[in-house]
Amino acid sequence: MAAARQVLWLWALLGVPRVLGEPIRYSVAEESESGSVVADVAADAGLTPAQLSARRARIASPAGRQHFGLERGSGRLVVAERLDREEMCGRSRTCTLAFELLLSDPLQFFPIEVSVEDINDHSPVFPDERVTFKIPETSDPGSRFPVEAAQDLDIGSNDIQVYNIYPENEFFSVFTHRIREGKTNVDLILQQPLDREEQPELDFTLIAADGGTPPRSGSTQIHIIVLDVNDNKPIFTQDLYSGHIAESAPEGSLVLRVMATDADEGVNGEISYQFSQGGSQSQSAFTINTKNGEVRVKEPLDFEVSQKHELSVRATDGGGLSALCHVLIEVVDVNDNAPEIVVSSFSSSVPENAAPGTVVALFTVRDQDSGVNGEVSCALEEEPSFSLRPAFKNYYELVTVSTLDREETAQHIVVVTAADAGSPSLTTTHTFTVDISDVNDNAPVFNQTSYTMYVHENNVPALLVGAVKATDADAGANAKVSYSLVPARPPEREPCSCVSVNSENGDVFVLRPLDYEQLRQLEVVVSAADAGSPPLSSTVSVRLLVVDENDNAPLVLHPGAQDGSPPSSELVPAWAEAGDLVTKVVAVDADSGQNSWLSYQLLRATEPGLFAVGAQSGEVRLRRPPTDRDAVKQKLVVLVRDNGRPPLSATAALSVLLVHGSWDAQLPQQSPAAADDEDGALTTSLIIALVFVSLLFLVSAAAFVACKACKRKEPSSGPVLYGPSSVQSYLADGAAAGTLPHAYCYEVSLTTGSGNSEFKFLKPVLPSLPAQHSSAEFTGNHADDFPPVPVIMGDADFESPGIQSVGQFNGL
Repeated sequence: MAAARQVLWLWALLGVPRVLGEPIRYSVAEESESGSVVADVAADAGLTPAQLSARRARIASPAGRQHFGLERGSGRLVVAERLDREEMCGRSRTCTLAFELLLSDPLQFFPIEVSVEDINDHSPVFPDERVTFKIPETSDPGSRFPVEAAQDLDIGSNDIQVYNIYPENEFFSVFTHRIREGKTNVDLILQQPLDREEQPELDFTLIAADGGTPPRSGSTQIHIIVLDVNDNKPIFTQDLYSGHIAESAPEGSLVLRVMATDADEGVNGEISYQFSQGGSQSQSAFTINTKNGEVRVKEPLDFEVSQKHELSVRATDGGGLSALCHVLIEVVDVNDNAPEIVVSSFSSSVPENAAPGTVVALFTVRDQDSGVNGEVSCALEEEPSFSLRPAFKNYYELVTVSTLDREETAQHIVVVTAADAGSPSLTTTHTFTVDISDVNDNAPVFNQTSYTMYVHENNVPALLVGAVKATDADAGANAKVSYSLVPARPPEREPCSCVSVNSENGDVFVLRPLDYEQLRQLEVVVSAADAGSPPLSSTVSVRLLVVDENDNAPLVLHPGAQDGSPPSSELVPAWAEAGDLVTKVVAVDADSGQNSWLSYQLLRATEPGLFAVGAQSGEVRLRRPPTDRDAVKQKLVVLVRDNGRPPLSATAALSVLLVHGSWDAQLPQQSPAAADDEDGALTTSLIIALVFVSLLFLVSAAAFVACKACKRKEPSSGPVLYGPSSVQSYLADGAAAGTLPHAYCYEVSLTTGSGNSEFKFLKPVLPSLPAQHSSAEFTGNHADDFPPVPVIMGDADFESPGIQSVGQFNGL
């Protein structure tokens, strides 16, 4: 035991993690009382009593019967019940009980073997309390008379060592002859002839003593009857008969035949056979024919219960003489027992991140058959995630061989098949149901790579515009998804405050009304995070597009005064023709798309048949030449309407003066000479004024263009339709979407002649943007009313290059 402990401690220092190379061996005497201490198994296993308690140590026996117990507090191995070596192992020279010290958390076991040592607790016992011999008086000295040997269940030195006769007499002595281990022939030897007339009967005691300390003995009474005749006894053909019979042999099967002969004749030579009375219980399984000595099967045999049957057969002649022989019947094993699978430990739940090689179950296999019929092999039925690993002798470990994935397979049905090597082979299966517990190894996944949502401008607050949806392949809390807004790139940028997402279901809300003219679209990033530890998350981009509504009425840029003064009058001379351009109504709409498509129509006019308005261009032209019957002052109202639903509109008021006759008719009557002088002076004055105004306009226009090109700043003078912030916002948004107002620069030029003025629009200042040209006509009482400054205008979808308007300055 000391050597075994040294080996165990050496293995413990080397760090053997689970199973020792050799079992821990102890010995204990049979008949030890329950609670007797066998050894300090904790110290021998390199453990402390605290470790035994913490790791829930216990004793596991493959046979299912617990002969020993474990005291966790002290770490001692104790006897759990009275041990009877003869009951457990019979007369076997060795009697070893094997079991395991099993620990959990982590799984570990130590094989233990306890040898049960024999003590002299059985006395020799003869089969018969009294044996009678009928011996002819003519028997010669040296004749042998066999006696059924006594039986002692103990072995070794505790077995029978000597036979004696008490009291000693002059006629008989005892002779023993050991045939094999545990089997001895005992003969009474006649020392001198008997004389029936002197002593017809003789009684003495045959004593069998074992070698125990103190020795035990058993006895049988020998009664000798001296016969007068029959001086030949039966003789068996052999002292030991051996036979083999399969355990599956049916009742009545012949095993063997014994045979004895007798030299006498007549009745003294007639032999009968019977089993020796008081023999072993094996004779109950067989029967013998008293006439011919055939031994046959009487009841079913079982190799696992008894592998050998020893019988004693006595042959007796008619004169009372007998002979004794021994019969040894060996039962041949038949593969009639399927293997057994005994589970020592099993973890029904394994986390999916368990490393390959994790022990799931520990079990042992056994087969009650012997030889090849008891050789058992184990295998798994098509389970690539698990394998079997031999542990110790007939122990196996069920271990993982690859990474587990609960999302792929949440439960594994592992079937272990144990098969023996018999023919035909017998098998046993055991099913392990292994549940894979979830680990947070899957991030939420959105059902779309990106989302696009739409909202009409001027929406109600907290409007639901859509939802994002993410799913998580994990289970439980690891699959519970919550949503939130996260900063987009750049990371220092905060999420938009006008958008919110429901953390539970992913609904996306717009928290405040939006204005298409201020914000066309925005993009937010939504994060979906699970409730695992640590949590996993993923993000998705949500693009919110603002849909334009017709919420802006057209704005008339011309004609009309921004300071509230009445509009100027347009002059139409008497020689104007049908189709001549009178003026042009210029209007813009801050909306986009069809909401900004403008149409024009004449709403009211002093002479409705005199004027016509272009539905798309807003140009006011003459439908017919003016006549003297037409009123000199014409009032027109033009309706400007967009294409929205519902449409919005605005009106532009125009004033037109019809100039009838010639310019001379409008002047006072003078003499021809004076008239010529005045006409010449007037023409010269007008030419000078027009040249001055033209030069002033050109200088102003050149200064504006240079300032605009260098500084890109808003002009400091002139009528401005939108504030600086509005202009910059519309230019930026227009460059991005192509639907917002464009900026135009206009040039004013005066023609030579009698007060005619011509205005022509230039191309857009931003040539890279799609634009159209517009033309408008301005008239006034003085040239100073139209300073040559650029006018920044909105979305003017008009292009009329080269169109001129003719008018006169009032008061000239």
